[in-house]
This record gives sequence, structure tokens and C-alpha cells, in this order.
Amino acid sequence: MKIARFRAADGAVRLGRVDGERVVDLADVTGGTSSLRELIPELDRLRAAIEAAEGASHALAEVTLEAPIDAPQKYLAIGMNYREHAAEARAAGIPTPKNQLWFNKQVSCIVGPHADIVKPSVSDALDYEIELGVVIGQQCRHVSAADAHAVIAGYLVANDVSVRDWLQHRSPTFTLGKSFDTHGPIGPWLTTADEIEDPQSLRMRLTVNGEVRQDWRTDDMIYNIAAQIAELSTVMTLMPGDIIATGTPAGIGAPTGNFLRVGDVVRAEIEGLGAIENTVVGEH
Repeated sequence: MKIARFRAADGAVRLGRVDGERVVDLADVTGGTSSLRELIPELDRLRAAIEAAEGASHALAEVTLEAPIDAPQKYLAIGMNYREHAAEARAAGIPTPKNQLWFNKQVSCIVGPHADIVKPSVSDALDYEIELGVVIGQQCRHVSAADAHAVIAGYLVANDVSVRDWLQHRSPTFTLGKSFDTHGPIGPWLTTADEIEDPQSLRMRLTVNGEVRQDWRTDDMIYNIAAQIAELSTVMTLMPGDIIATGTPAGIGAPTGNFLRVGDVVRAEIEGLGAIENTVVGEH
């Protein structure tokens, strides 16, 4: 299933099942809730009803897609988790971590799949990072790598927008440089885990104004998704709706200084999950 949060012409936010170029209102199934985060633990129980729902249908082109996961407790991201990306970082003088390198993106950075990305006035080093987003489906702790697949609700496309000078120089941690408002576009919807045969074999592609900047596959991860969930759940309880950004491939702007500018259109697409597209605007 593909489940979206969308805003229709009346301004109300609803949940809907995505069927091709249309979205079917699920209000009759969900009791009218607009929170996919709250619904995630019930997805298996409601699956048959969601798949059979015949609510009002809207063209995707006529609605506004919102961030599919509303107010997650946690947005966690791993650094330098693709072999080629680690290599380009080493060439820039950044050593490859010996263990999994985790940081928080504050959840206030999250915006929808077509929302604007604001270029902060305090920096000219705005960068992009396409990432496969994993959404946790149940409360869990001490999950083994072998069992990790069972706690995944689904997947989405993420752009881990980064302010490089704040990330690498201004602050001793990644948090500030990763957490500016609007720097967490996700979407376009949640694709449930059963729809993706192998999340470690998906093509990822990011373009800026149509120019390909990143084009890689998820099988280049140093630590796969199962290893990431095992590591994180050793430390903390993961909750339904928590988002894990699993790393970015080579091709980011930092090594060449090819950063984003006002007016740029950034499109991030992952095989089987759809695409998000965001325009860079100036800060007012």
C-alpha cells in the first residue's frame, strides 16, 4: 500500500490510499484521523479495509501532499554510510568513521514532498543528500538484525538537507547544521514494507534543475538497514513513526562547492517509492 497525507480543496488534512495518479480518502476506515503516525500500529489490522476502501477520490495533481509522517518522536540519520560517499569525504580530509555515526535531525525541520526549502541567510553552503527513509512500525528495543524487518512499517524518500558550514565548522555536533527549518522534506507517501522486495537494491537519483547530481543504489551501504536498526535499538526504544535516514551516496555538493542556490529545483527519486521535488527559496 501507498498511504499519503493530503490537503484537499477544503483545507482539511486527510489520509488517503494512492492508486496511480489518484488518492482515495480513507476517512471511513480511519475514523477521520489525519495522523498516519497514530495509524501505523494498526496498519496490519486495517490492511484489508484500506485496500477495499471506496471513499472520495481526488487527482494527485489537485491536492497538496503533506509530510506523510506527522510529528514523529525521532528523526535519526547516519553519516557516511555509502562506500563511494565515504571515499569522497576522505578525499576532502574527513576520515571514515570506524563505527556507525548517528545524529539527530530535529523533527521541526520536516516538511512535505513539494514544500519549499529555505536557504538560510547565514550560509551559502546549502547542500542536498538523497536518502532512503525507513519508518518504524512498532515500539521496539533490542531488535536483532535478523528480526529488524519485522519492525519496519515502510519506506519513503528523504532529502537530508545540510548547511555545511554550520555542520562541519560552527558546531561540534551535526545537530544544528542538519536541523534548519524546512531542511527535512520527506514523502511523497509511505510505501508499506510489503511493497518493496529488497530495500537494499533500489536505485536512488537526485537532480538539481534537471542535472543529475546523485545516481546510485542502496546496495552500496556500509551498514545495511538491519544493522542500523539493531544498533539504534540497543540504545533507545524506537517508536511507531520514527524515521531513520539511512545515508546518502556520492555526489553531494560539498566536495566541489556546488551548493544549492535560490531558485534551484531539487528532485529526489527512489525506485518503487516515488519522488519529492522542492524549490529553494530565500529567507525572509
